[in-house]
Amino acid sequence: MTPIRRRLRRLLGREGVLSIARRYFVSNGFDGTLTSIGVIVGAVLSGVPSGATVIKIGLGAAVGLGTSAVWSVWEIERAETKAELRRIERAMLVDLDDTQIEREQRGARLLHATMSGLGPLIGILIPLTPFLFEGTLFTMVEAALIAVALGIGILGIFGAYMGSMSGQRWYVAAARMALAGLVVAIINVFLPG
Repeated sequence: MTPIRRRLRRLLGREGVLSIARRYFVSNGFDGTLTSIGVIVGAVLSGVPSGATVIKIGLGAAVGLGTSAVWSVWEIERAETKAELRRIERAMLVDLDDTQIEREQRGARLLHATMSGLGPLIGILIPLTPFLFEGTLFTMVEAALIAVALGIGILGIFGAYMGSMSGQRWYVAAARMALAGLVVAIINVFLPG
């Protein structure tokens, strides 16, 4: 087994690392999905003429949220892990630069930033897929309705996953998360303009 695979396996075996990665993934996936629903409903109600235009707008949101998710988590985790490393160094009276501890922290930071960026990409890109078929299989309104349903489904999956993991009734957690998507869609319908 290569050193990178060994390090990754060790990281994935640490519940604290996985817990933080899950939080970033679901939290930013939630943000991305709600953003996607808002962009889709707003674009269609504003009279955007084609599915391709909705996709371009959505891709812009994906780039913005994905970059924000990766960059912010990288910097947040970098600051937190450096502070933790310095506390350990003071307590042990040793320099921990370029040690296994520091390398594992760097690996965890990379995993957290990656999962943080994947969440909004999934939450935005999946709901945009009906617009690939606008004009051939769907009208703009049909594509928007399917996209919102996909977004609500994604939110439900996030909720079911978190609910089952925490011992809650998964379907209640799914419904709570999915409700947010419905609320965003309804609010966008009633926005002025």
